[in-house]
Amino acid sequence: MFSGVYTALITPFKDGKIDYASLERIIEFQVQSGVAGIVSMGTTGESPTIPHDEHIEIIKKTAEIIKGRIHLMAGTGSNSTSEAIHLSERAQKAGADSVLLVNPYYNKPSQKGMIEHFAAISNSVDVPVVLYNIPGRTVVNFLPESVLELSSRAKNLCGVKEASGDITQMMRLIEICGDKIDVLSGDDSLLLPLLSVGGKGVVSVLSNILPSLVVEVVRLFEDEKHSEARALFYKLLPLARSMFVETNPIPIKAVMAKAGWCSPDVRLPLTELPAEKLADIVKLFEKSGEKI
Repeated sequence: MFSGVYTALITPFKDGKIDYASLERIIEFQVQSGVAGIVSMGTTGESPTIPHDEHIEIIKKTAEIIKGRIHLMAGTGSNSTSEAIHLSERAQKAGADSVLLVNPYYNKPSQKGMIEHFAAISNSVDVPVVLYNIPGRTVVNFLPESVLELSSRAKNLCGVKEASGDITQMMRLIEICGDKIDVLSGDDSLLLPLLSVGGKGVVSVLSNILPSLVVEVVRLFEDEKHSEARALFYKLLPLARSMFVETNPIPIKAVMAKAGWCSPDVRLPLTELPAEKLADIVKLFEKSGEKI
């Protein structure tokens, strides 16, 4: 069900408020560039600093702009099960095509606790569910065997955004879940390795600014043009790494601002990218032939 490139969309701000005019321009750019979908209100969208009503309003506005042309995945996870259920139900009503559920963070639940958490949320909505495994941010790691057990209890569990950074764990997930679960890379830098072992695509930060090129990597691989896919992947790899010279989404927001898509504003406790780091990123883009 899930394959290709899903852009982890930034949320543009202006004077502290959501800049909907810029959001519409950015979404149209994504649609025209051929991405499979957009992830609204994920980590890159600064969801931790966005109150619930604003969170749902952004999803609703995004759905209205997309008009069904591409897939809309909405981040609705929380460390509180009841809160995640509430957000997921509201996102479904707002027009989300699927929901993305991050591991419960801070309270460090067991595998059993996470299975119960995800099962309760999944069974509260009708849309497909994608798990988001990112232990670097949440501390807890949702293991492949737990995903398999959950799949027998949550019939709408369709995918996993895997951002553990552990390709062996991703391979184990694909091995035991087979065609039940579509595995997407949560890291641009692991897109091609994951495709090569059976992954289906990527939830991409870099595709905010270079969507057509990230889409092209997947297309070339699917067309069995492996050497061309590899060459393009390695061209993009330094750029993908540069998006994490500071905490995501600080660098991608700065790059999007430099390219004229939005302001560089981020909400506290995030702060804007220092000018010298932005200059280094710009040089990398120029070296690759992709000016911003």
